[in-house]
Amino acid sequence: MELGCLVSKLNELTYSLLLAGYKTCPSNWAKKGKKTLYHSLWFVTKGTGEIVIDGKNNTLSPGKLVVFSPGMICDKKTSSIDPLEFYFIRFTHAGAFEKQEQWHFKLPQDLPFPLHGVYTIKNSAGVVLLLEEITHLTKRRGATIAFKQKILFQELLLTFIQDFHSQNVTGDTRQVIEKTIDYISNHYHRVITLTDLAMMAGLSKSHYSRLFKKNVGYSPIEYLTHLRIDRAKELLAHSDIRIKEVSQNVGYEDELYFSRIFKKIVGVSPTQFSDEQKLFPSPLKE
Repeated sequence: MELGCLVSKLNELTYSLLLAGYKTCPSNWAKKGKKTLYHSLWFVTKGTGEIVIDGKNNTLSPGKLVVFSPGMICDKKTSSIDPLEFYFIRFTHAGAFEKQEQWHFKLPQDLPFPLHGVYTIKNSAGVVLLLEEITHLTKRRGATIAFKQKILFQELLLTFIQDFHSQNVTGDTRQVIEKTIDYISNHYHRVITLTDLAMMAGLSKSHYSRLFKKNVGYSPIEYLTHLRIDRAKELLAHSDIRIKEVSQNVGYEDELYFSRIFKKIVGVSPTQFSDEQKLFPSPLKE
């Protein structure tokens, strides 16, 4: 799965932590043919071992992340001379996301978790800090504690994503992508073409588009379009300027074309969106 797609799927989920802790394995520890019942993850900090997931053998060592899904058949064992130590988290998730002004919900059994299997993490220090804090909070109770655990778990997932990104993208490529994103953010109201962005990146249009989508989740022009529509929504919600002026302010000279794009992304026309927003007092006018 491409990184941009992975981030999009994780962003559509909400989480609840069921269990968290730290395990030090005895030298003879092994579990054979065990069927996983819950979503969970391990992060190895010490020792070595092996895990066979659905017939595939993987070596475990410090920095390895294992993500389990219900139904996985696993054989696990530790080295007798260098036993495994790892943090573990058991969790559940559900789909809850907003699209085109509508909320969508999915139950856990209808929504597979997008990470599964064994991964290598380079930034072990950052991961361990978050896992330590999550584990520490399991000794306390209350809604505030649960809320903080949920936030820390999302930070943990973000740290994994950032680590995957740093492994897959060279420093030069990352700099090129960020440079064009900055340009789009500052000049979205101007005419911007794929040719312009590719030239700025020093890449062919096809190569640049491929890299951008792989790492951002949108093509460059999709990213520009969504950014323009986000800015248009702000103007429509917090100002009284006409649709034509909004269109021009976000880079569309053709008001009708802007309206079509807006409705396709938001689900309602700019006029309807503006009218609905005006039913509520604007925070800028209070």
